[in-house]
Amino acid sequence: MNSLTDLVFSTINAPLTILLIALAAYRVFTMILGLDLDFDLDVDFDIDADVDVDTDLDIDSTGVDLEDVTNIELKKETVTGKKRKPLKWWQVILLYFNFVELPFLFTFTSWIFFWWAITVIGTYLTASYDNSFGVIIFLSAMIPALILNKIFTTPFKSFFKKLERKGVDALDLVGRRGTLLSNISNDKLGSVKLYVENDPINIYAKSLNGEKIKSGEEILIIKESSDKKFYFIQSYT
Repeated sequence: MNSLTDLVFSTINAPLTILLIALAAYRVFTMILGLDLDFDLDVDFDIDADVDVDTDLDIDSTGVDLEDVTNIELKKETVTGKKRKPLKWWQVILLYFNFVELPFLFTFTSWIFFWWAITVIGTYLTASYDNSFGVIIFLSAMIPALILNKIFTTPFKSFFKKLERKGVDALDLVGRRGTLLSNISNDKLGSVKLYVENDPINIYAKSLNGEKIKSGEEILIIKESSDKKFYFIQSYT
């Protein structure tokens, strides 16, 4: 191994190196050009009035709304409560390792960095950057990377929560239009995406009259709930 470049772009390390560069490049373009990568994966979830989100996360046949999953807040008691439907294994992973209560790309980039760092160091120390033993290091590094990622990202949860809540509270959203990201009806709550001065905002919403509103429909925000936790909406058609 002649240089650091040869190491990070070796057979074993190259995939994570390229992915990390791509994520960093996206962040740079986002800051400079104001681009916004929009994930359109549809998740249907319920929100209880006393908790942030119900554990009944049902996946539509159309896929998963990644932005929806990563922006909702699920509390520990929601997962462990005996009266709640058990989460699927991948939902537990998203929750436990902070892929839910923080912006997804922030947590994902952090995890990839730790995974990459452990793999690079491991393959360097064992000189396995281009053999089958390096593949074992590559795969096994996922778990300690998740643990380090959880430790690193946990302090950011309260920061992002306060930052997002403060920004939404300062806005008058009544009368604005948005797009519903999950099916709702009766007392079921879902997520709505709207733009304020070209900035994307996600809010929780409930159908004004309990009528069914499908994911992807354009909606009109009618009023805010008395506890200021969500908004009442109706279809804008």
